[in-house]
Amino acid sequence: MLQIAPRIAPGTGVGGVAAALEQEFSRRGVETMRFTLREAHGGWIPDPSAGSMVRICTAAQVMWFSTVGTVLARRMIRRRPDVVAVCHNDVLAGDIYVNHGLLRTAMRARGHLVFRMTRNPLHLFTEARDAWRYGPRSPHGLVVNLTAQEERGLRTLHPRLSAQTAVIGNGIDIDRFRPADDRRRAAARTQLGLSQDADVVLFVGHEHGRKGLRPLIEALRGTAVRLLVVGGSEAEVARSHGFARTHGVAGQVTFTGRLEDPLAAYAAADVFAQPSAYEAYSLAVLEGLACGLPVISTKVGSAPDLITDGVNGKLCDADPDQLRAAMLELLGPDRAGRREAARAKAEERSWSVVADHYLSVARGVRRVPRPAPR
Repeated sequence: MLQIAPRIAPGTGVGGVAAALEQEFSRRGVETMRFTLREAHGGWIPDPSAGSMVRICTAAQVMWFSTVGTVLARRMIRRRPDVVAVCHNDVLAGDIYVNHGLLRTAMRARGHLVFRMTRNPLHLFTEARDAWRYGPRSPHGLVVNLTAQEERGLRTLHPRLSAQTAVIGNGIDIDRFRPADDRRRAAARTQLGLSQDADVVLFVGHEHGRKGLRPLIEALRGTAVRLLVVGGSEAEVARSHGFARTHGVAGQVTFTGRLEDPLAAYAAADVFAQPSAYEAYSLAVLEGLACGLPVISTKVGSAPDLITDGVNGKLCDADPDQLRAAMLELLGPDRAGRREAARAKAEERSWSVVADHYLSVARGVRRVPRPAPR
C-alpha cells in the first residue's frame, strides 16, 4: 500500500489518518510506502499550521504537491505495478482517493459562496483541480467518502464522476485516547493552568472561523464555564482572543495554540465542543468521545451518526443561546453516564476495523490505466 499525503504523522487531520492506517496495514503484514512533500522535493515549504505566514505556506504546499507531486507520484506508481496507491491530498494520482472534504460545500456552508471562492486564488486553483479529479476522466478507480452525506454531496456537485464511490469513516486509537483518571485529570489541569474545580469545555481546531469558535465564545456570557482552546496560528489566536475580550469573557478562555500532543487537553476537559459550519468527518469529535467527553456539535459530517442527543452529547445550531444551553445541560447531573456512553460509541470506530475496510476495497478496486506523466 502506497499512501500519498503532504505529511504523514500521528495527530489530528489528514496526516494523522494516513499514519493510523499505515500502522494498521503494517500490523497485518502489508508492505507500506509513503509519498509526501519530502518525496515531492517540497521539504522547503514550512508547515502551514505553524507560524505567521499560514496562507502563503498553504498555497505553496497545495500548488507544489498538486503539480510537481502529481508528476513524481505517477512515476513512483508506474515503477511499482504491484502497489495499491491511496491518495489523501492534492496529488492527481492513486487507485483510491479519500475525499476529506469538498471545498465548494465548505464555502457554501459559511455563506457568500461566490465571494469566498473568488477572493482567494487558491480556492479557484483547487476547484479547477477537483473538476478534473471528479470528472469523466478521473485518475482514480475509487473515491472513498467519510459519510453517506458526503457521498451524496459529491455526486450532486460532480455528476460526471467516472470513479466508483464507497463510504468508510475515519477511526480512532482507542488505546491512546481514553478517559482520564483523577490523577491524570489533576495533572493536566495543573499543566494548563486550570482550576481543579472548574467546569471546562474544550475546543480543538486550527480554523477558528469554520469550526465555530466565535459563537462558542459568546455562549460563555452569563456562565462560570471555562473554555480551553487548542490550535490555531498566532494570528488566528490573536483574533479570537480579541473577540473574547470584546465580549467580556477573555478571563474565561485559555488559548494554548498548537499542541503536538492534545491528550492533556482532553484529560483536563469535561465537555468537548465543535459547532462547525462544515466537516467532512471530524477526528477531534471522535477523539473527544474516546476520552469520555460528551460532545456538542452542529449537524454536520459524522456528528449525527456519532451523537445521540442527550445521551453522549448535544446536536444544535452554532447559536450562542443554544450552545450555552447545551453546555449547561452536559455539565449538569449524570456526567458519569454520559462519559460512559461517549466512550462506548468511540469503541465502535477503532482503526483496526477501518483498516480492514480499506484492505477489502483495495483488493477489488478498479485500476485506471496509469499514463506516463506529462
